[in-house]
Amino acid sequence: MDYSDVGFEIRGTSALITIDRPDRLNAFRGRTVEELIHAFKRTWADDRIASVILTGAGERAFCVGGDQKEYLETGGYGTSENGLFEIEELHETIRATPKPVIAAVNGYAIGGGHVLHVICDVSIAADHATFGQAGPRVGSFDAGYGTAYLARVVGEKRAREIWFFCRQYTADQAHDWGLVNKIVPGDQLIEEALAWGREIEDLSPSALKFLKHSFNADSAHIGGQGKLAFAGLEHFGKSDEAKEGRRAFGDKRKPDFSGYR
Repeated sequence: MDYSDVGFEIRGTSALITIDRPDRLNAFRGRTVEELIHAFKRTWADDRIASVILTGAGERAFCVGGDQKEYLETGGYGTSENGLFEIEELHETIRATPKPVIAAVNGYAIGGGHVLHVICDVSIAADHATFGQAGPRVGSFDAGYGTAYLARVVGEKRAREIWFFCRQYTADQAHDWGLVNKIVPGDQLIEEALAWGREIEDLSPSALKFLKHSFNADSAHIGGQGKLAFAGLEHFGKSDEAKEGRRAFGDKRKPDFSGYR
């Protein structure tokens, strides 16, 4: 596959996958999701690779979720070559990749981008990184891993706060809540992630594979819940209520959801 939205390189025994849409704060569209799935499966099949690092291009954003501008312009997030928007497949691919996946959060991790870092096995954050959800503000939601698995990471009360209020949190707050494993200066982020990767290369790959599958087994049912949730989101996205959220985002104003309460 010729990548247009994603960067891929191998550094030592780590694969570095970069969401490369800095002009859109690394928001993803259908093509981006397709390329990410392909890139993760490349790491899966390559015996040279012991770990995977997921990050975003530039210093401003890791990923801010689905491309709302694309949705406003085209009525959707765009499709892949097979005609599908496969965000659930991406979530499952990150989890199923039998090698530790490290999120190197280099800026905003908001909305669907926040979900991506939560799904990764560990997260390292730049000290300027910002975390949060935005779905209810733009007429969207993730009722799969973005909620149920998030609650396992930070607890029910905090997960509900994150979703119900759409606040943004600093790297220090995220670390205190267990959302990230370590904070480093932004200019040291990738080198720190690579250092963690070098620790992994000295460990038994089969043991790590079984451990990852074991951790995943306890929350595997959330995948089915997610498929149901995204089917509902697809229909909800066509409603006037959801359209108001996207229009408000495009107009840079507060949405008016009062008529749908």
